[in-house]
Amino acid sequence: MADTEPGNTEPGSTGPGSTEPGNTEPRSTEPGNTEPGSTEPKAADGEDGPPGAPASDDESGTGGAGGNRDAEGEAEATRRTRRRTRIRRTAIAVLLVLLVPLLTAETALRVNYMGDPADGTYTRNRDAMWLGHAWVDGRKDDADLAAFARRVKATGIRDLYVHTGPMEHDGTLPKSLYPKARWLVDAVHRELPGVRVQAFLGDVLATESPDGMRLEKPATRAAVVDSARQVLDVGYDGVHLDLEPLHSGDGDYLSLLDDVRAVTRGRDAQLSVAAHQIDPLPGFHSFWGTVAGHPKWWSQEFFGQVARRVDQIAVMSYDTMQPLESLYGGYVAQQTSLALEVTPPTTHLLMGLPFYHENRFGHWNHAETVAAAVRGVRLGLSRTDADRERFGVAAYIDFAATEQDWASYRDGWVR
Repeated sequence: MADTEPGNTEPGSTGPGSTEPGNTEPRSTEPGNTEPGSTEPKAADGEDGPPGAPASDDESGTGGAGGNRDAEGEAEATRRTRRRTRIRRTAIAVLLVLLVPLLTAETALRVNYMGDPADGTYTRNRDAMWLGHAWVDGRKDDADLAAFARRVKATGIRDLYVHTGPMEHDGTLPKSLYPKARWLVDAVHRELPGVRVQAFLGDVLATESPDGMRLEKPATRAAVVDSARQVLDVGYDGVHLDLEPLHSGDGDYLSLLDDVRAVTRGRDAQLSVAAHQIDPLPGFHSFWGTVAGHPKWWSQEFFGQVARRVDQIAVMSYDTMQPLESLYGGYVAQQTSLALEVTPPTTHLLMGLPFYHENRFGHWNHAETVAAAVRGVRLGLSRTDADRERFGVAAYIDFAATEQDWASYRDGWVR
């Protein structure tokens, strides 16, 4: 999920060659001039005729010079056939190397979606939702907020990540982007007591292209910290960072989180982040980075390092490339378990729900459903830490949500 809306952010044959035998012809005989059992002609006076001319040095007994060329052609055809066979065998081997692990992994995800979630694995009233920029730029009004409040009151949503950026590549945040931020914060506090409003600040990182924010620059990180102070001054209850694509192991990002959290703690505010998915197989981000140029996933170790530095971490558990609802649900169950294993109990973990609809290679609308995600979340929670209190789901994003999305969330998770 990048800082744009909705989420961008980032799984013949040929027969053997034929040959013709050498062109050999049997020597002919003339009737009458032969002796019994002989195939050689006889002279009229009964003497043996002159012997035939000897074969040239380059002629073979199977047909002379023409027979030699045919033998060479036959050998070349055989070599070509062997080359084609080797190529076919190599292609099949490569295909098997790629397909067998993929099929094994997909089978494991399908199995992971089986079974029944444990009793009590429902909302802890700690859910969240990402909101679009229209809430702070003047497009939304009191009537819109009243309608939204009526919908949210019947759910477990307690945090709103409101798109307030994007930041500039140098880390600064133009104040002209959020003229109605103060109105929104006050209105939410009035209409939805207990619900926090956090400033969703994002930007594209220059990790896979020459353009974007460069966290390796100390001045850029310092400007992001100042942007956090800036939105807290407006009245936001927290800062929600979404910087993408963020590669696993980025020490500059960890340093930035330490600096921003020092500010949010001093204001009794929240620091939350949108997190990449965790390696479904150990080291998978390195493999995918090599073959696709986009690592996409984080190592589980790095996820834990991020989780220990924030108050809330929300996994963007969508855009998974899964083609079937059962595989997507099994994938979410796996991600939930992986995240629970390394997120400290003092950090609030949220799993993302796809409240938007796209059809492309990374996101199949028929597969990535809210119902499958909720079931996957409950299965992962049941198997790993069923009683965890600081846990919830986060819906992305309000302006793309359908009635079915809301119904699946309520029926499967809120009850």
